[in-house]
Amino acid sequence: MVCMGNICRSPTAEGVLRAMVEQSPLAGKVEIDSAGTTDYHTGSRPDPRAIRIAAARGYDLGKIRARQVKSQDFERFDYILAMDDTNVRHLRETWPESSSARVERLLDYGVKPASMEVPDPYYGSDRDFEHALDLIESGCRGLLDTLATHFPESQTGGRR
Repeated sequence: MVCMGNICRSPTAEGVLRAMVEQSPLAGKVEIDSAGTTDYHTGSRPDPRAIRIAAARGYDLGKIRARQVKSQDFERFDYILAMDDTNVRHLRETWPESSSARVERLLDYGVKPASMEVPDPYYGSDRDFEHALDLIESGCRGLLDTLATHFPESQTGGRR
């Protein structure tokens, strides 16, 4: 999961997907992480509003710390999902030719909203964080359905 600074949208998506996977047959089969395309907040906890609003819906973001996307991520993960087109473009510009990772938007999965981007709530209100969480939950549900087709219950190995 990728956004610009890795303190609002992408750590929220990491926490949401992690919780969904833990409650599914995919538990233990999928590696989940988040990062930012910039290093502005490296080492920082998620925005307190993101933590609070996610916690109200049962998601724990407390252990997540911001980091920047590394070239190794393109080999480590099969899916690198950005919150908006700007970050998709940045990821594709830095994408190593040897990578087979899918670089897409999170909202390419799930119910198709009017906009396919999760808006950055950083300069907004609690309602903006709640709206971002609504979209992230939808995208993560769709992603979980997609992942389930790649990881049958009997499968235990392979890339994540």
